Amino acid sequence: MNGSPTERPDDYELGVFTENGPWTVVPDELVWYADVEALRAATRRRLPALITPSRRFPGRRTLKVVRHFGAGVVAWFLTGRRKGGSESTADLSRRMREAAEILGPTYIKLGQIISSGEGIFPPELVAEFIKCRDQVPAETFDKVRAVVEAELGRPMEHVFASFERTPIAAASIAQVHAATLLDGTNVVVKVQRPSVDELVHQDLAVMAWIAPMLVGRIPVASLANPPALVEVFAHTISEELDFRVEAANMLDVAQVFAKLGQRQFVVPRPHAELVTRRVLVMERLDGFRFDDLESYQEHGVDTHEVVRSGMIGFMEGALIHGVFHGDLHGGNLYVRPDGRTALLDFGITGRMSEKRRLAFVKLLIAGTMNDAIGQLGALRDLGALPDDTDLDQVAHDLGLMDEIVDPTTMQPEELVAELQRVVKALLGYGARMPKELMLFVKNMVFLDGAIARLAPDLDLIAEIAHVATYFATTHGMELAAQVGMEPTEYEFDADGIRAAFGVDGSVESLTYRELQERRATIRRRLRARA
Repeated sequence: MNGSPTERPDDYELGVFTENGPWTVVPDELVWYADVEALRAATRRRLPALITPSRRFPGRRTLKVVRHFGAGVVAWFLTGRRKGGSESTADLSRRMREAAEILGPTYIKLGQIISSGEGIFPPELVAEFIKCRDQVPAETFDKVRAVVEAELGRPMEHVFASFERTPIAAASIAQVHAATLLDGTNVVVKVQRPSVDELVHQDLAVMAWIAPMLVGRIPVASLANPPALVEVFAHTISEELDFRVEAANMLDVAQVFAKLGQRQFVVPRPHAELVTRRVLVMERLDGFRFDDLESYQEHGVDTHEVVRSGMIGFMEGALIHGVFHGDLHGGNLYVRPDGRTALLDFGITGRMSEKRRLAFVKLLIAGTMNDAIGQLGALRDLGALPDDTDLDQVAHDLGLMDEIVDPTTMQPEELVAELQRVVKALLGYGARMPKELMLFVKNMVFLDGAIARLAPDLDLIAEIAHVATYFATTHGMELAAQVGMEPTEYEFDADGIRAAFGVDGSVESLTYRELQERRATIRRRLRARA
């Protein structure tokens, strides 16, 4: 790392910041920082009113939502459906993405969540909604200027020597512009879209009104518990509407990584004064996109090491401190020429209570020990299952104690029947997806996709063993004490990991490339049955 300890800025020990920052972060001196906890509390208090379904029809906004999505479905039914297979799915996906962009920030944000669901949603849908990350139509520069000047209380020229008219990226809630301060410091300016606050609240009212009608109508929607998903989404997007909260999230995540010694990450410094509800000025960091394979080769950066450190760092922040970046995707991660990963966009940040953090610890330990009952208990403590759930019965109903059956050896009819059986069993137990678990799973899905692109020949079984060993040697005593077990009780079960991938004990290694081939086989057989 460049520079000796005496050359590092005073805030280097505070967080994983750059060694030569344009300014020093002193939390007690940040004019916007003191009220953040009160802002978070106010958001929580407003939440019930946002997600309580109105007894009255929500109004014209509902009609507009139905009109645009409905028109897309009808057009696909009349034309695109005839294409069949992947082309038909791609046609429908495109129409859904176009409707989301017309309807604006709330639905674009939903699209962004879908875009992180590689392996969960159809690849055509994911590929289409990836365009919602940074290809959303930008606001005009006049509107951007108006927001910036209203928030900072002075003409733009009194703050910035230059301000790029074309944004670096435009997303659902805001867009990002490169700029230079009057003292010559290069910065990035995040500017909230005009009237987005009002529009989001209107859309949440529509979602809250529609969600109860979906319960029991669509199996997947039933499993997800639509009203609960609306609650999670409302909480998440409400916090994103205040950039003071996002700037505080930047500091919190930076501090967590510094405490853990995870210096392979870098977080940009928020400006001491130029942070308001709708404008966030931060340090500009260089680098290339996380999924830009050619740039790794150009700079001699080890893709395996970047993926490995990303996996450990993300899990360590969640399990040890209960705080983690909640929206990992290619547009929010940049790799610097020295191999460190810059984290951007902290609007969605996972924060777990002590009870839920310990549940995550139990889930990790039970997963690597192949303890099915322990995993179910952890999921119950996370809120994914009701408190009075009979865990032994769930394990029996889901076949978790049965001998492993390789899904690639099953006939299409058998695969479909097994999926239907599992979904029906979960529905019967009232399964749901709590916010922290949703964010955690979404990030793991992203890392799964990152391995596919950056390290397809990584041995997954060996890598999971490496991660488990790291946690056991680095935090074993502490974590064991927290969950009430002796460190000597822990034993990594490689056969259990193999079982999770659907392979038997005779398989010594499994690369991601091989796992992808297995998944492709399963998808083909499911399509053959459809």
